[in-house]
Amino acid sequence: MSSPIDPSPPGRGQVCVVGSANLDLVAGVARRPGPGETLLGHSYAEHPGGKGLNQAVAAARQGAATTFVGSVGADAAGERLTAVLTEAGCDIDAMSVVDAPTGRALIIVDDAGENSIVVVPGANDYCPTAHTPQGVLLVQLEVPMDVVAASVHAAKSTGCTVVLNPAPARDVPTEILAAVDVIVPNEHEVELLGGVAHLLDAGVGVVVVTRGADGAEVYQHDAAPIQIAAPTVTVVDTTGAGDTLSGTVAAALASGYNIVDAVRRGVIAGSLATTVAGAVPSIPMAAAVDALTP
Repeated sequence: MSSPIDPSPPGRGQVCVVGSANLDLVAGVARRPGPGETLLGHSYAEHPGGKGLNQAVAAARQGAATTFVGSVGADAAGERLTAVLTEAGCDIDAMSVVDAPTGRALIIVDDAGENSIVVVPGANDYCPTAHTPQGVLLVQLEVPMDVVAASVHAAKSTGCTVVLNPAPARDVPTEILAAVDVIVPNEHEVELLGGVAHLLDAGVGVVVVTRGADGAEVYQHDAAPIQIAAPTVTVVDTTGAGDTLSGTVAAALASGYNIVDAVRRGVIAGSLATTVAGAVPSIPMAAAVDALTP
């Protein structure tokens, strides 16, 4: 079983995000197309994205000293994503530039703010494994599983707290789950992973199930689940909201918040992220989260 999370007085903590960096190509449509159907879109935009990059920017905007570990191509998209991470204040010394196209995400957003996404990994398949996480490690599944395993192993060897956002959903080896302190799936991903009880039995310390506008639930061993409500907002685009939540939770844990308060901040940040179009442009600063925190 993974180690418990020991709360300490909030301060500025360290977060290491290992993950993807993509250029998001976003088409706006009245409704998402069905199989074989062609629709005319009403808008188009390109935004920096990728689950890893989004989560790193979220952690940095919440005040954590954030390191990003990932790969981009030697192309204009890679240069743009590098600039975004630098402007956010992320340490990118461990990021690599490889001989492959920078990753892309093809995103359709309907007028209700719901999205459908296809990710083409490209350079993300060459994410580095040589790094030493400090504080909190945050990793997701848009990079190869051997990178995830190596990152988790390195984190446990240095006493880091490990946070896993298991998206996009796929099978996660039991040896990885046993080393995870906090797993943050959405309501669909948790079922694909076998359910909350299975994850806790596998050794995960805390399971945080996110439910969009319904907030999140926190499950721990031998404790009743805790429901955390989301604030009421006007949804424009849900792209990046889950990443914002995960990055904010990691930053809060690194800064000494207990798990319930960390998730509460994450839910608020994720909700705010739905009120602005695009992933990175929608990620709120700490002051905006503070303003809505009870």
